[in-house]
Amino acid sequence: VQLQAFGGGSVQAGGSLRLSCVASERTLHSTAMAWFRQAPGKEREFVAAFRSWSEYYTDSVKGRFTISKDSAKNTVYLQMNRLKPEDTAVYYCAVGSRVILSTISKETAYDYWGPGTLVTVSS
Repeated sequence: VQLQAFGGGSVQAGGSLRLSCVASERTLHSTAMAWFRQAPGKEREFVAAFRSWSEYYTDSVKGRFTISKDSAKNTVYLQMNRLKPEDTAVYYCAVGSRVILSTISKETAYDYWGPGTLVTVSS
């Protein structure tokens, strides 16, 4: 499985971006797909995941970010609204075939990763 993320860029605080992650094959029907991010000088952290028709978010993005998927296009999206400078990071999409609820925010639960796309939010 290969993943490719698109949609990163630079935006002012309060703006919006939509990230897309396209999978090379039909993986979205029975897997969890997630977004993680890594800010400069920090460890990679969980942002959001879509699993079994449910959405999961880290507290800092709840109410601002929305994860969704289009199975016909093998694509998962991350709509990011009301962006803040602290959202600046490289965003990675990931796919896991054996993700359980207790591990949904753990990097080790995911099998495949995309190369990342940079999001920069200026104040």
